[in-house]
Amino acid sequence: MEQLVGILIKVLLFAFIAGMFTLVFVVARRGRMKAQQINDDYAQLARIAPERGWTYALCVRGQIDQYAGVGPFPGVCQNLRAWHYTTGEIRGHSFKFFEFRYNNPLSSESGERKRPIIESVFILTTPGSAPSTEIYHPDMLDSVTDWRTKVQLGMPEFDSEFRIATKDEAFARAVLCGELVSLLLADPRAKASRIALRDNVAITWFTGTMSAQAADEKLNYLCDVLERIPAQAWTAA
Repeated sequence: MEQLVGILIKVLLFAFIAGMFTLVFVVARRGRMKAQQINDDYAQLARIAPERGWTYALCVRGQIDQYAGVGPFPGVCQNLRAWHYTTGEIRGHSFKFFEFRYNNPLSSESGERKRPIIESVFILTTPGSAPSTEIYHPDMLDSVTDWRTKVQLGMPEFDSEFRIATKDEAFARAVLCGELVSLLLADPRAKASRIALRDNVAITWFTGTMSAQAADEKLNYLCDVLERIPAQAWTAA
């Protein structure tokens, strides 16, 4: 009996070790595949930009400092780097998109070098100026950390799904009348794409690496949003 138990323990130990090796191999393989996909996405961005009449630069400095305090950017920006910085026009709107990278303040200083947090950012020029306004579907973190002034439209379906952070209620109501509200409620992109308006730009972003597919989706979404904002809303701003 003791001999049988000993054999069983050895078999289980061998199975555990083999399983661990398999897990490490699978994780490493997936990591390599993901890294290769990211590199392929970057290469595609550089390739398609001239084909579409866009300009592309691997990295620029100082071009995004003006967006301090909006979206994922810190309140003070000085000579920030923008990676895969691309500019052009789409559907009559000037745009730029890029990666903004910063170190995770919660990561450990010791051992492996910090992995940066990557934010993919998409910016369209608007027809007029706007006060600082953000329209978004809140997550759990927002309910704890977002203390900005909010505006409610008095539309239960919209107010239960979205938040409007702004100090200019008149502008928010001018923007969110009619077609834009219908788009936000019906379009699945809306819950995953925050919209920040400030001065003469509209911005959306997500945490993750840049790709041509993401650029097409986010830029077209911003175009859809801007085309549903009444012209008089910009005049009022």
